[in-house]
Amino acid sequence: MHICMCMHDLRSSIGLSYFKVASRLMGWTRTRRALRLTGNALNKIMSVVVFLVVDVLDVFLCVVYRLMDFLMEAQWKACYCSCSSAKQAITSGGKILLSENRGDYSKVLRLSTSTSSSNYVNNKVQLDHISDTLYRRPSMARMLLEDLHQQMRRALLILPTVPSLSNINKQSNKQRKRNKKTSMCSPSSTLTINSTLIEMILGKIGRHNSPAASPIPRWSDCNCKTCNSWSSSGKETTLFVHVQGPTKGGEELVKENVVFIHGFISSSEFWTETVFPNLSQSWYRLIAVDLLGFGRSPKPSSSLYTLGEHVDMIQKSVIQPYNLNLTSFHIVAHSLGCIIALAIAHRYPGSVKSLTLLAPPCFTMPDKSEINATQYVMRKIAPRRVWPLIAFGASLACWYEHVSRTICFLICKNHRLWEFLIKLFTRNRLRTFLVDGFCCHTHNAAWHTLHNIICGNAGKLDGYLNGIRDGRTTPRSCQVNVFHGRDDELVPVECSYALQSKIPESRVKVIDGKDHITIVVGRPKEFATELEEIWMRSSPATCTSITTASAVLNCC
Repeated sequence: MHICMCMHDLRSSIGLSYFKVASRLMGWTRTRRALRLTGNALNKIMSVVVFLVVDVLDVFLCVVYRLMDFLMEAQWKACYCSCSSAKQAITSGGKILLSENRGDYSKVLRLSTSTSSSNYVNNKVQLDHISDTLYRRPSMARMLLEDLHQQMRRALLILPTVPSLSNINKQSNKQRKRNKKTSMCSPSSTLTINSTLIEMILGKIGRHNSPAASPIPRWSDCNCKTCNSWSSSGKETTLFVHVQGPTKGGEELVKENVVFIHGFISSSEFWTETVFPNLSQSWYRLIAVDLLGFGRSPKPSSSLYTLGEHVDMIQKSVIQPYNLNLTSFHIVAHSLGCIIALAIAHRYPGSVKSLTLLAPPCFTMPDKSEINATQYVMRKIAPRRVWPLIAFGASLACWYEHVSRTICFLICKNHRLWEFLIKLFTRNRLRTFLVDGFCCHTHNAAWHTLHNIICGNAGKLDGYLNGIRDGRTTPRSCQVNVFHGRDDELVPVECSYALQSKIPESRVKVIDGKDHITIVVGRPKEFATELEEIWMRSSPATCTSITTASAVLNCC
């Protein structure tokens, strides 16, 4: 009996202890939840206050830069702050523009010709999409008013002065039906000549092409040898390309061609200083390119840096000189470069053997009738939050044209000073090359590339991915491998899974403890090994020849 009572008391004490521990855990959970909610609320409040101030600052800087541009360049320079100046800014590149009407919204496109070689122009006409995020960026105050208006509609259910959502959808559906009937170019859109074409006919192209009207570089851009050597070399304008392995004279030694494309505000050193030293140089021709407007590549002030321009320059600088269009090649791309890689695979169907994409910005699009895809992506990559810091930096670069120009002026114009200071205080070579890539660009290049590539092509990615899935743009044997850092705060991991949902055969590998940059920089040897395994799997015939050649060399 005594033993039974002791066992009962022991069970009661254990149960009581377990209850106390569980209560404490629940208390900690509630406390953490309360702290998280409080932190999110403070982040939102601080973000509203800070970005309201930045809105005013951007307007003030707009006036300052207009005056400075006139004093330094003897010409009023256009910006995207108003509709009239936005038209002038877009047409300053000397290209014919069209407006595409799609029912309830319109889109601006640029009419250009594609070059089939360096000396001859093909008669093929193509349309480059100009992202509407360039000239449609509502201020924080306006966004607050829109949110307040939506909340009032939900609370009052109906406002007599505002049409209901069902009526708007009915009107937009009727408008889409009319556009389908009257379309001359495609069954889903109509193209009409924009008034900006008249401005160009009146002589805007001639004024723009004059040397005095468009100085190279601009007064706020760096004029050092590294940044501006392309404008005074007298050679044909091509991208800066770093080649490792057999060059043009050793084609018989080349077993595989690999093209590396860096991400936003970076350069080819992102690959050459990390991955290249850890790859075999005997069998692979490794080609790393500086994108148009970045690194040592040309930075024309008249360019709009559309997707077509980036792909054309890679074609002219890499694919045609090394005859990659006649053979096959692999592509390794990071962040923004993933969109360019998909466009290259779309332009050269059957030539891409494998696609290795790191942190691809492939966001899951909501219903297109509810929100514009470009505006949705801009709000995802730049949420106008002060924390985390990378989101704050992306918001400044994406929403505020003149604030971002000021940042570029302070960093890029004086990049040699920053490089000297970093080398003086830190002997870390890795940080030095990252700063080199971050500083060697112009505001015009970064601003237009961010909007026209990441935001402007949000609605085209599904078509690229569907073409790869169905084998229309790449062979069925093309392998798609995706790597993503779990701690990536700029491009969330959900983007890689969204890509996998479009291409079920793709492989997604999420790396713990790595972010948007350290997915490569923090593990160069491991990533180089993974790349070689991917290339081996996608080229079994090449693997056999490499193994045989290695055996012969060992015997000798």
